[in-house]
Amino acid sequence: MGNADTKLVFRKAVVQLTSKTQTISSEDNDFWDQFWSETVTNVQDVFTLVPASEIRLLREDVPANLATLCYKAVEKFVRAVENSCRTQQDQNTVLNCSRLLTRVLPYVFEEPDWENIFWSSLPAGKGDPPIPLAHSLCSAICDLLFCPDFTVASNRKTGPDKAEDLHAVDSCEYIWEKGVGFAQSPVKNATFESNRTELLRLLLTCFSQAIYSPNQNGNRWVQYVTSAENRHALPMLTSLLNTVCGYDPIGMGVPYNHLLFADTTEPLVDMCLQILIVALDSDVQQNDEAAIDNLFINYLSRVHRDEDFSFILSGFTRLLMNPLRQTYLPHSTKKVQFHQELLIFFWKICEFNKKFLYFVLKSSDVLDVLVPILYHLNDSRADQSRIGLMHIGVFILLLLSGERNFGVRLNKPYTSTIPMDIPVFSGTHADLLIVVFHKIITTGHNRMQPLFDCLLTILVNVSPYLKTLSMVSSTKLLHLVDAFTTPWFLFSSPSANHLAFFLLEIFNNIIQYQFDGNSNLVYTIIRKRQVFHSLANLPTDYNTIIKSLTKKAKRNMQATSSVSLTAATETPSMEGSTPALPAEPGTLNATLPDTPGKRTVYNQLTM
Repeated sequence: MGNADTKLVFRKAVVQLTSKTQTISSEDNDFWDQFWSETVTNVQDVFTLVPASEIRLLREDVPANLATLCYKAVEKFVRAVENSCRTQQDQNTVLNCSRLLTRVLPYVFEEPDWENIFWSSLPAGKGDPPIPLAHSLCSAICDLLFCPDFTVASNRKTGPDKAEDLHAVDSCEYIWEKGVGFAQSPVKNATFESNRTELLRLLLTCFSQAIYSPNQNGNRWVQYVTSAENRHALPMLTSLLNTVCGYDPIGMGVPYNHLLFADTTEPLVDMCLQILIVALDSDVQQNDEAAIDNLFINYLSRVHRDEDFSFILSGFTRLLMNPLRQTYLPHSTKKVQFHQELLIFFWKICEFNKKFLYFVLKSSDVLDVLVPILYHLNDSRADQSRIGLMHIGVFILLLLSGERNFGVRLNKPYTSTIPMDIPVFSGTHADLLIVVFHKIITTGHNRMQPLFDCLLTILVNVSPYLKTLSMVSSTKLLHLVDAFTTPWFLFSSPSANHLAFFLLEIFNNIIQYQFDGNSNLVYTIIRKRQVFHSLANLPTDYNTIIKSLTKKAKRNMQATSSVSLTAATETPSMEGSTPALPAEPGTLNATLPDTPGKRTVYNQLTM
């Protein structure tokens, strides 16, 4: 009954705010306190009790009330920090303000006229410089993320009535998890983790203004949080990084424990990942000064100890392999679903810390990165809504394939039991790479075609090191040659011959450097020698070219391309695997070249 009464009071306050046509004074504390004085259970309740239509109505009809609501909520944050947020009432107020701002801010950001409301100066004391509302909010959030007895365990030895001043607390002593730059193991507390998640969710909402105002010169929220003005920048980065890499979804390994007990760590890890990705999203090559000013990038690029690299890589591979692990009891272990965020974060680390990239390449754990990437590429190949996942996975493999150690590691036998929708084979990780790439090229949707160059470039890069290809992968390579050297395909566009050149270079490298161990490939080349004879005798006269293109024009180009590439007889897929499903109608169809601000990266990777 108490919880229902609390929600009723909160809902009545919302109705009063949206129904009143006159401006409500900011001095009317009795009215405004209704929004945060009561305890609302969670952020879902706030989203339910504050409908989107009413927020937009408030913004259009009584904008002064919405502005006052935002101002008063930020003011409560600042007051809580000044009071060290030591009482239960202050903590409840902070959580309610956080939930309310998380709900309201997107509707403030989506209106261009409200773009600078949080960057306007607030009244300050005599002699003090004016402070933008955004700075006050970000500073308060960062202070509260290291607030003893609220988001971290207190380590003070003074009496219980003495609280540390949050403006003076050394947040390096309150890093959330053991790992990079922090050797202690703080005691886990579900309440603290839940409170951190609430605050990080609000911070991520603040960062999202760039979605609604893409014409701004950088993300001002991110610039402030990652700058030297935020004294918590280093402990924040360390806490976020250690929380992600130290998370073990399986825990003690008790079957079905995730169904019996609520896991407050997974939502926190998800938030930490997203905050890290947004904070590290800076085009270093175009703006070196921005990267220097971004302390997250600066600190991350300076990590150099092998034990730190090992901690990061083991945490990354543990989480990436988690959804693929097989157990005797169905659904007995917890499976996380933020693999796309993990891949983006891995890309960011490799981009900003080359020492970490070299550490990955010299480690055998690089294959634990390869296998889940290939799994997700194969699983997403027919879904246009996951084209972004396809791009980041291919680009990571393209980055890794440029180093010799990666190609050498591919010769390790593949013995995993991960069910994938590919033909059954017995061989090495190189065979897995070729079979998955063949599956993507032959059965992927048509928007995958711009990535064909990248896929074959990866194979070209590793081909000098592939020692013993199986008969299955050898056949797949020859099938690609057969498909990409047909006259209609070679004459279809001026750049169509590039794919044939890549495939021929793959064969040349293997024959030149690894001839002795690749009897299967040599046998397949001899058995399919007619393919190479046809290519060598390819007619180039005008009439033959026109005839080939005219014959092809009678059929749909895209449909026929798919039929031609899948003409080879497929062997049965692995037991327990499920075929990739196409995108549902209405899903977002986006490609990396069409995404503003990412064309430079795409062009560099596809050159």
